[in-house]
Amino acid sequence: MPKLSAFPKAFMRALARDGTMTLREWVDLATPLQLDGLEYYSGFLELADPARWPEARRTVEARGMVIPMLCCSPDFAHPDAEFRQREIEKEKTWIRMAATLGAKFCRVLSGQRRPELTRERGIEVVAASIEACLPDAEACGVTLILENHYKDDFWKYPEFAQRMDVFCELVERIRHPHFGVNYDPSNTILAGEDPLELLRRVKHRVVTMHASDRYLAEGTIEDLRREEGVEGYAKRLRHGTIGRGMNDYDAIFRELRSAGFDSWISIEDGVDGMEQLEESVRFLRGKIRQHWPATASKP
Repeated sequence: MPKLSAFPKAFMRALARDGTMTLREWVDLATPLQLDGLEYYSGFLELADPARWPEARRTVEARGMVIPMLCCSPDFAHPDAEFRQREIEKEKTWIRMAATLGAKFCRVLSGQRRPELTRERGIEVVAASIEACLPDAEACGVTLILENHYKDDFWKYPEFAQRMDVFCELVERIRHPHFGVNYDPSNTILAGEDPLELLRRVKHRVVTMHASDRYLAEGTIEDLRREEGVEGYAKRLRHGTIGRGMNDYDAIFRELRSAGFDSWISIEDGVDGMEQLEESVRFLRGKIRQHWPATASKP
């Protein structure tokens, strides 16, 4: 039976850049949602000190939740080998962070799609970088999850493996029991592709999911692509209430259930307020009950 967590998408800058919100304040805000867990981000300012990792775990678990996933953004698609090695060492630190927080899943990314990196070379160096992290993941009991990503909040270029063909080739290249896919249907739409086609191709490798429902406030996908060289997300891009955007969650959940999926679904929402996040939680709870007819993980 899938379990629900939430990611503090609306508070990323406050938690990871400005320091204007504490992790305890985020936990306090999220507790009334009656979630099963809270997904954390490796760049939260309070997690910079490893001595504070156990405290962060206790704060969440004291509210009857867990930290199931750690969201990390290693940049492995860089032409310089020394740069990539530094990113590998960062990811290994984040794997240890995930394990200390109690998380069983730790995200990896391919990295930024820099113009000078060819597809063939990019796949080669990204696969090698992820594989270099897998022994540490296995030793810590953590599974690395590669997301079909759009763009980290603080990156200039979009994801190297944003497009379906590159992503699937990379997933096929890496075969390890501690490696899987974090599926995000909205990111496939931003690539101008069909999220259900991607899911059918990788559903047996999916071990976690990001639930979101994005839309363009104005313009087209092509307009969005012309803005790929700016840091973070383009202003025309919005995270909407789940169930009101472009994703067909009935079809998505049918595919996931057919593959035996029973892991974590983490909500990326709430950028327009906690009421929006509450509505998304209600929508997803209902869909989980519908597609996994046994009692959902929380009433």
